[in-house]
Amino acid sequence: MSITGTRSTEHRGLTEYAALFGEYLGPFANGAHFYLGGAKGIDSLALLWLARNTEAGLTVVVPGTVDQQPTRARQAVAQVRDRVTEVVQLRAPELSTASYHARNRWMVDHSTMTIGFPRAGQTQSGTWQTLTYTHDEGKPHLVVPV
Repeated sequence: MSITGTRSTEHRGLTEYAALFGEYLGPFANGAHFYLGGAKGIDSLALLWLARNTEAGLTVVVPGTVDQQPTRARQAVAQVRDRVTEVVQLRAPELSTASYHARNRWMVDHSTMTIGFPRAGQTQSGTWQTLTYTHDEGKPHLVVPV
C-alpha cells in the first residue's frame, strides 16, 4: 500500500494526525506492507505512526538518496530504522518534479492500493498526481483531505 500526502502539515496538531492515521491506516495495517516517500510532512508523520503503532512492513522510497532528504525526513527514518524493512534510493541524477513523480509511480507500481492525504482545498499537487496515477492504473485509492 502506498502512502502519499502533503508536505504542509503545520495546520493540524500531531494528535489529529495520529487519530487520522489510526482511522485510515490502522484498519489496513495487519499483515500489510506500506511504501512511503521519505519526505517531510505526511510521509514522515505516517512513517513514525506506522512504526510505533503497527507491525506492518515499511519501505521508504526516495528519488535520490536519503542524505538528500530534508533534515526532519532523515531524522524520522533514523528514528525508526530498526522497523524499516527496506530503503529504496532511486538515485535520480537531479531532484526535480519529474524525479518525485517517478518515485511516486514506483511506489504505486509496487502497491495494490494508495491512501492519499492531500491538503484540503488543493487540487494540483504531487499527492493528486499520485492518486491520479493510481486511478489510471486501475488500483483502488482512498482520499483523506487534511
